Amino acid sequence: MRFVVRMLGMASLAVAIIMAVSDATRSIAAGEWIATPLGQSWYSVSPDTLNLAQATVQRYLLPALWDPVIVFVLTLPGWAVFAVLALILHLIGLPRRHRKPASA
Repeated sequence: MRFVVRMLGMASLAVAIIMAVSDATRSIAAGEWIATPLGQSWYSVSPDTLNLAQATVQRYLLPALWDPVIVFVLTLPGWAVFAVLALILHLIGLPRRHRKPASA
């Protein structure tokens, strides 16, 4: 299980790096800082799944969750969201440390 979580973390890190390089390239070409929001990236790749995610959250989960929480996350730079996700998955996937019993 931890192996799968760590692999998902590595995949998230790879996506974060790709998105950061893409934003850096656009920023260099434009001569100003450009950070592509996650929602814009998602919409450009697959608008149907973004609409499906919104409908699913609003219909089957908590409708109030979409507008304040998920919309905020979708406005953040995509590389930052995937970098945080990669860090969280990496920390979850770390092996547990075994404590040595205290000697008397």
